[in-house]
Amino acid sequence: MKKYSFEKLEVWKESVELVKFIYDATNSFPAEEKFGLINQLRRASISISSNLAEGTSRKTQKDKAHFTTISFSSTMEVLNQLLISKELGFLSDNDYILARNKIEKITNMLNALRNYQLNK
Repeated sequence: MKKYSFEKLEVWKESVELVKFIYDATNSFPAEEKFGLINQLRRASISISSNLAEGTSRKTQKDKAHFTTISFSSTMEVLNQLLISKELGFLSDNDYILARNKIEKITNMLNALRNYQLNK
């Protein structure tokens, strides 16, 4: 089976791990958040890897970097929603720290990828 270029990106793999973490963590959120924070967190986390995948299909490095930037923005959206979830008592301190560490790793990798794309 052919592997597409985005599947080879370590940052894509890390972002998929974040999606799995978010899905697991949001399972314990209150049911009334199903269409609120749960949905927002899940969609934003999926957006990180989706934009990386879409960006690899673009022709120019500038276009690729644009989608990497969108992935970075989605990562910040996830962080913001996790902060709110923690403040509302939906997310444990431990899960928040784990997620924050994953996000820091992903944002560092996204910055490096964007710099590579713009300077290639």
